[in-house]
Amino acid sequence: MGRRTVPAGARAASVTAAQTAPAAVPGPSVTSRGTARLDARAVYFVSYDGLVNNNSFQKNGLLTYRGHQYAAWYTASRHAVVARRALTAGTWSTVTLPHRLKADDSHNVISMGVSAADGRLHLNMDSHSDGFCYVKSVAGLLDDPASTAWTGSVFGAVQTTLDGLALTPRFTYPQFVATPEGRLQLSYRAGISGNGRNALAEYDGSRWTALGEWTSATGTYTSEHGSSTARNMYLHGLDYDTRGRLHALFTWREQNAAVMRGGGITNHDTGYVWSDDRGRTWRNDVGAVVGTTGGPDTVAVGDGGLVVDPLDPDHSLMNQESQATDSAGLPHAVISYVAGRLGQCTTDHVAARTAHGRAFHLRKDTSGGWRKTEIPVPLGSSQRTKLVLDRYDNAYAVFPFGRIAAASRSSGYTDWTLLYDGGGLNAFGEVVVDETRVRADDVLSFLYQEKSTGTTPSPLHVADFALPA
Repeated sequence: MGRRTVPAGARAASVTAAQTAPAAVPGPSVTSRGTARLDARAVYFVSYDGLVNNNSFQKNGLLTYRGHQYAAWYTASRHAVVARRALTAGTWSTVTLPHRLKADDSHNVISMGVSAADGRLHLNMDSHSDGFCYVKSVAGLLDDPASTAWTGSVFGAVQTTLDGLALTPRFTYPQFVATPEGRLQLSYRAGISGNGRNALAEYDGSRWTALGEWTSATGTYTSEHGSSTARNMYLHGLDYDTRGRLHALFTWREQNAAVMRGGGITNHDTGYVWSDDRGRTWRNDVGAVVGTTGGPDTVAVGDGGLVVDPLDPDHSLMNQESQATDSAGLPHAVISYVAGRLGQCTTDHVAARTAHGRAFHLRKDTSGGWRKTEIPVPLGSSQRTKLVLDRYDNAYAVFPFGRIAAASRSSGYTDWTLLYDGGGLNAFGEVVVDETRVRADDVLSFLYQEKSTGTTPSPLHVADFALPA
């Protein structure tokens, strides 16, 4: 048989097609890159069912900036510690700050933020409906870390204001958020659980400014069991997408327990708001203005268009879980509760969530609708789950005890599978995810603490997993 000859033009066309064909988009995967021990004896006590070094509402307890990773925690002496490592080196250097944890309260976390405008690291510490402690580094510390000494001298004095700006005597839940322009915003709650308002302050590289409160505690919420006239909005997060829009998913918590049958938590509904002017004006899911930061009209429970996933208070819905935005600027969240098929009225939220709790992936699709998928991994815990999206928008849920489940974007997030069972970590419960490192080098890092008993200190670690690159 004679040799078949391919015409030159046809061969050229074939090569061109192969060269221009889109590469297959990888699905989710995790590959362990090991763990690093930060502290052999981190402070340990359980309060509100959590640990002060590992509460998922910390933003951020672990972060990455310009090739270095930073972590903050309380050690056995109760001193606040901040550490860093080069991502390529793996060796951590620590600085002990002149502040000691004042109470055995897991709310009193350390949150870190970066102001790109002047290269400072900021820390807010030790608050639960009272005053806070604040420390910031010298300018430029984070801009050239390889040539900057990591010593206590690079951090300023511990303050009880933001460089003289007093916010509120009832301060809780500090969360730092970097704006696209390099400013740094601080989100916090003024007031108390069940009767509080969310507020923002902003640092422009030279000074802090109070932007004001943007949610309301007032209005009436009525369930089949009763009514409540005070509450607070619990955020699943605050995140800027790649286009500069600020997203916030949330739950409401009522002050009056009469709205539920009894014994659980008064959280209800998942809501959503967004802002295109850096948190000054807030809009509901369909784009109507529902609140102005620092103005007389703030986001309230009675505003229309807020609720994107309705749920009454009888199902032990968790507050402050997790959210993220994808490459198209669409919001995603993980929420968790006891589904109706597993219990129509929870009376002990810790027991009920541990025995029957399930996590759900909630997301906005390209048509503007909301989709929810149950993740087939029992919680086995009362605690929270963290959500991460990789560069291909595959979704990862980091469960209590360091378990990792994932779903592919290509499946429409319907193929949730457990990829890592947390074996060998001996993690207590919640973990703190480095949200910034995923974007920096496709590595999922999380901070976790080993289980202990009573107040016996235990080791604190960072675990690293490579994601698809």
